[in-house]
Amino acid sequence: MPATNPVTVGPLSIGGGPLAWIAGPCVIESRDHIMRIAETLRKYADELNVPMVFKASFDKANRSSGKSFRGVGIDAGMKILAEVKAEFGFPVTTDVHEVGQCAMVAEVCDVLQIPAFLARQTDLLEAAGRTGRVVNVKKGQFMAPWDMKNAVAKLAEVGNHRVLLTERGTTFGYGLLVNDMRAIPWMKETGCPVIFDATHSVQTPGALGDRTGGDRTMVPYLARAAVAAGCDAVFVETHPNPESAPSDGPNMIPLAELPKLIRTCTRIRAALDAPEWPY
Repeated sequence: MPATNPVTVGPLSIGGGPLAWIAGPCVIESRDHIMRIAETLRKYADELNVPMVFKASFDKANRSSGKSFRGVGIDAGMKILAEVKAEFGFPVTTDVHEVGQCAMVAEVCDVLQIPAFLARQTDLLEAAGRTGRVVNVKKGQFMAPWDMKNAVAKLAEVGNHRVLLTERGTTFGYGLLVNDMRAIPWMKETGCPVIFDATHSVQTPGALGDRTGGDRTMVPYLARAAVAAGCDAVFVETHPNPESAPSDGPNMIPLAELPKLIRTCTRIRAALDAPEWPY
């Protein structure tokens, strides 16, 4: 497995250490909703002794329908994420879609996430990089894993070497994503820690007409495979009641089921870390 340069995220380190988790709901629905989820995730992280970053989007700009719920907006969203960070001690992350959002988000968030559809947007990458925060670039559904070296280079050109890369599936025909787990070691050749997005990998874009569909039952299978392939962290969106979620409900796992997934993946990672590995 290629060597990984660890990246510090708040008090945590991703890459070369314990399997990390990036978890939270798809979108900020309300302050109270986020605080309840964050409280539960704090309990899980402490009980299971795993490093965890809290994630929620203030705006879902890439929606199938213009009538879909997008979130609470950047002003309210940053206040809520700042409160999560202060009360529960999580590093926090959210996605940015426009150059003008980067500086404001960086005042609160430890990691700026670049959505997959925007992975080649030079101005956005550079603006995120110049904040000095960690930048997590999701591999575009249309991109080869080795092409992510160009995103890494764009960030390096503005002086930012605190980069994470995320695998989240590749477009296969219409309305389906598939995962090639070779993408994980290939992207690790950049030296960056690699995250596996188990939630968005099970999407079926536009499958519900004006909404994206998906199959959350596949999340554990893909997460386990990605950990076995050597990912440094698992990204998973979770919700107390996914069926009622206004965004990505079909792809989020119920909050109560997350500990089982964490325990299973932790055991797989422990097997990889055993002295006799690799064979």
